[in-house]
Amino acid sequence: MTTGTDPLAEARRRVAAVYSPETFSRLAGAWGELLTAHLKSVTESRENVLNWNDPPVNIEAAGRFLDAGDPGEGLDLGRAEQRFRDLAGEALARGQNLHDPRYIGHQVPPPSPIAGLFDSLGTVTNQVMAVYEMGPWATAVERALIQRWGEAIGYRAGTFAGLITSGGSLANLTALLTARNVALEGCFETGVQAAHRPALVVQADAHYCIARSAGILGLGTDSIIKAPLDDQRRMDPGQLNLILRRLQDEGRKVIAVVACAGATPTGAFDPLEPIADICERRDVWMHVDAAHGGGTAFSERHWHLLRGADRADSVICDAHKMLFTPALCAFVFYKNREHRFDAFRQTAPYLFDPSNPGAAEYDCGLMTIECTKRAAAYGLWGLWSLCGASLFGDLVDVTFAMTRELHDMLRAADDFEPLHEPQSNILVFRHLPERLRSADLDVLGNFNREVRRRLIHSGRFYITQTPLNGGGAMRCTLMNPLTGRRELQELLEAIREIGRATLGSFL
Repeated sequence: MTTGTDPLAEARRRVAAVYSPETFSRLAGAWGELLTAHLKSVTESRENVLNWNDPPVNIEAAGRFLDAGDPGEGLDLGRAEQRFRDLAGEALARGQNLHDPRYIGHQVPPPSPIAGLFDSLGTVTNQVMAVYEMGPWATAVERALIQRWGEAIGYRAGTFAGLITSGGSLANLTALLTARNVALEGCFETGVQAAHRPALVVQADAHYCIARSAGILGLGTDSIIKAPLDDQRRMDPGQLNLILRRLQDEGRKVIAVVACAGATPTGAFDPLEPIADICERRDVWMHVDAAHGGGTAFSERHWHLLRGADRADSVICDAHKMLFTPALCAFVFYKNREHRFDAFRQTAPYLFDPSNPGAAEYDCGLMTIECTKRAAAYGLWGLWSLCGASLFGDLVDVTFAMTRELHDMLRAADDFEPLHEPQSNILVFRHLPERLRSADLDVLGNFNREVRRRLIHSGRFYITQTPLNGGGAMRCTLMNPLTGRRELQELLEAIREIGRATLGSFL
């Protein structure tokens, strides 16, 4: 008879070490030390903003850590802590440092670290949702936040409904799925028919996820009709009315009008009141993509930008944008509560208990594409509960004000050109060195793109690019509330310096 260690017992020992509260406590202490030091360093701009490496280099490095994992002895606490520090340190050293005030890039904020702490509660304990009994507190948190943000937008308590989902793209898709099902009765079961001749009228600068939604929903991207913009890149209500009249005269079924509150290219806010007037008069579903601009509901200075949103049939807002909480946490609001179950019309008896039919009202799986859904709102709930909703108004006011200051600085400089008046915290501009003043727009646009590429690879700043008014341009989103005038002045000087080094390639 062969004696030796029981393999199953060894497996249980290794598993127990991974789940040990003592192990977690030791590593959590290291986690706190590392992140505290990291946040202090990046908020003081002592690191690169973007730690740039070519993708294959990073992929190979990540793979080396995987290949160097424990070969089978199990977790030794002493070695594990050092290994954890090495792994976490490498992740921090190779990432994008959003908390650096020189991060002025995409519409992704440095979340409040406090919100991150609350978010981790749901992550570590894996609070998931679909049915209430799997995530009772997560469901309660979500519903309480929906009520309060919806009322801040202007919806009347008790008359509206909402849900939280994973990102603005999925939120827009869910809302437009509801609009499609309401407009084309029975299409959830039978599909969109050629006879429907559907049309989706969208703001010309609408996010590309709207076109994706049209394809996914069976409407087809050819069904999209772009509503012209005014001189501030907002939807033109007069042109919208003409489009809707023409479509209805042609017998086409308009699924929805998609307006924007904080359009991605320039942050423009459409005039929602006159758009609502037109949609109500023509009996068309009005949807507002307020993924970026929904936070203005909490600002006394800027709430007017959302005036009319409460008349929209659906609105989406991202808390992981202007409410500065960890991604992803996107809200969908329906003006009429009866639409809350119109997106999906299926049964799942293994999830939804017929012995407790009242629970379905709180089973979010009936309203979302996700079945298993993470508790996305813990971070927002904790930050709001600690600091109050006025904090979100402060964050909007500070970032919007700094964008206006950048605009003034660009106007005062003879080698920069702002391309629009900022309505929010997004600003598009070009660098115009004297020697390129007479260059055509293609050359000037390519020059700006190349300067931007070199700038972000240097690690000194992070900004983005976009085409606007016929050519490439630089784009800033002031998503870091710690960014000040000093960083903005340094940004312009860095662009000038890199521009001088780049100029020879374009002359």
